[in-house]
Amino acid sequence: MIVAEKKPIEEIIEEVKDYNSILIAGCNECVTVCEAGGKKEVGVLASALRMYFMNQGKDVKIDEVTLERQCDHEYLEEIRNSIDQYDAVLSLACGVGVQFMAEKYFNKPILPGVNTCFLGVTEERGVWTERCQACGQCILARTGGICPVSRCAKRLLNGPCGGSSNGKCEINPELDCAWQLIVDRLKELDRLEDYEKLTPIKDWSTDRAGGPRKVVREDVKL
Repeated sequence: MIVAEKKPIEEIIEEVKDYNSILIAGCNECVTVCEAGGKKEVGVLASALRMYFMNQGKDVKIDEVTLERQCDHEYLEEIRNSIDQYDAVLSLACGVGVQFMAEKYFNKPILPGVNTCFLGVTEERGVWTERCQACGQCILARTGGICPVSRCAKRLLNGPCGGSSNGKCEINPELDCAWQLIVDRLKELDRLEDYEKLTPIKDWSTDRAGGPRKVVREDVKL
């Protein structure tokens, strides 16, 4: 899932303080799971902003909505008939949702209420960790299901580097060396011979190095 975290309230206030009507739009997908931008967070943020404006002696209209997704046309259409009531929309979706809404409602300021962090997993309640950088050329079949692009600090496709020690990364001694994890996993799978195979130079054009990416499925297009 996409993992995000709440922006500091001070930063949000600085962005919205000059508007007289604001719609806070949550998203019922990833940011709900990581407790950054779901219905609950929309309500908490709305209350905080109402309190701020009340203390400033300013009458500001603040409304709330939580869409199923902000990265789909059909769900963004749900606010089509009401969006003109507001000076700005404060979106608690990830950066994808913010941008997609801005494209759809081109004449309306769409402001981000969260910082988008990474693609990751829920380790436990309140703890999310990165697993994927969406590089567009997955090699997990060769590395025992552990990604060196996202989990090795140096993004080494053939490792470990000379700095790892006792299974830990030289960049951060509290961080497991990704290649140690890969070796341990391949041992468990009785596939350690795969470790001896050199991974060729990666085609980074499938990553962000090639510019914004696009996937087209002709078999599902209408």
